[in-house]
Amino acid sequence: MADWIYILDPRKDTLDGEPSDKETMLQLAQEEPELELWLSRRNRMEPGDRLWFYFARPEAAVAAVAEVDEEPRPDDEDPGVPFLVPVTLLTEATKELYRDPVSREELGLGQVRSVQKVKPQALPVLLARAGLQAGAAAPAGGAGRGQGRP
Repeated sequence: MADWIYILDPRKDTLDGEPSDKETMLQLAQEEPELELWLSRRNRMEPGDRLWFYFARPEAAVAAVAEVDEEPRPDDEDPGVPFLVPVTLLTEATKELYRDPVSREELGLGQVRSVQKVKPQALPVLLARAGLQAGAAAPAGGAGRGQGRP
């Protein structure tokens, strides 16, 4: 299992037509946790990997987490979107991160790219704040579709 940082900028990215802010992500986690996210490159994501959502503004921090449901695949319907990855937001873990986000400083992020692997020293902080233990996943609930574009 791998852990990835997925960066969202509420000024540029949307989720189901809504701003990609932590409030929208929390609402999706509670009501429609299944999303398809856009990727500019395939990455080596596999089912069971986690995506930690880093919000670039207004507070630069991780405030949501999802589990990868399927490997990224080409988007045949939209040539402007190279790849889609189906994920499910982890509802309880996202609630915990919403209440107590993990800051950029705590993550040790240098240059911020749209998707990158979590640094090993940051993973224990993310897991603790999300109320997760290594190798465990929090339950999600509900159904729906959404899209985010880093």
